[in-house]
Amino acid sequence: MKRCIVWFALLAAALPAAQQPRSRPGQPQAGSQPVQLDDEKTRIILDVTRVNILFTVTDRKGRFITNLTKDDFEIYEDKRPQKILEFTAESDLPLRIALLLDTSNSVRPRFRFIQEAAIEFLNSVMRPRYDKALVVSFDTNVELVADMSDDPERLAASIRELRPGGGTSMYDAIYFACRDKLAQEQPRHKFRRALVVLSDGDDNQSRATREQALEMAQKADVVIYTISTNITRMDTDGDKVLRYLASQTGGLALFPFKIEDLAQSFENIANELRHQYNIFYRPEPLRTDGRYQSVDVRIKGRRDLVVRARKGYYAPRL
Repeated sequence: MKRCIVWFALLAAALPAAQQPRSRPGQPQAGSQPVQLDDEKTRIILDVTRVNILFTVTDRKGRFITNLTKDDFEIYEDKRPQKILEFTAESDLPLRIALLLDTSNSVRPRFRFIQEAAIEFLNSVMRPRYDKALVVSFDTNVELVADMSDDPERLAASIRELRPGGGTSMYDAIYFACRDKLAQEQPRHKFRRALVVLSDGDDNQSRATREQALEMAQKADVVIYTISTNITRMDTDGDKVLRYLASQTGGLALFPFKIEDLAQSFENIANELRHQYNIFYRPEPLRTDGRYQSVDVRIKGRRDLVVRARKGYYAPRL
């Protein structure tokens, strides 16, 4: 099969004009400047001859299983078996992390602790000159407060400058971070892209919808990890949204009911990012219609193990 590289504009399949978020003034800079999205063309290079699926395997108690081989797995696309071309146990891929912090009024009572826990997460997970992260805050507006950087101190300083207030535009923040930042880290298979969201999940300001934000994450091969700031011990609609975003991308939704447990949630995510497998396969039949393709990764004969992977991907459109 001839290898082909497809360029396509994401906005053609993204927000309709009536829902289009605020216009983006060129290249946003760090320093709490509002991020505004417009009709500017954003292009992503896709290799349509193969799909990569990054995933985690645990036992029923949540302990990572790291000794599996290619022969232990099988993969299905739209219920059709696929041939695995490459298989790796990934522990050292450079990380590209987008840390999204809810700065709305609803998190004000525990915001200082959230700041310090987020800083500790970046300090613990980032390796100097190897991993990079950016920080986005969202309340009524979305703000890029620190662009992609390998300097934890610079990122920490930007987090400490944040102040809560306003509504919640979480979907817009996810959409922006995936489309304008994480998707631009090329080549795709050389980086592990993760988006960590701290929020109560109760979006009331976004122009992007939940499905549009999720679609953008899937197109950018981004795994979403969510940490709920809801400490009421009551399951809310926002908690359901956080679970959904994580499960659809192969991530993890965490609910630290005590504020003291927040640091443990960050540690769980950091551990997960270092214990993953990666599978490459060539879709048969190869689709180029832009539609969503469901994917199912299975372990042969091991019902005692749990696979957490994204549920599918969007085929490019030729």
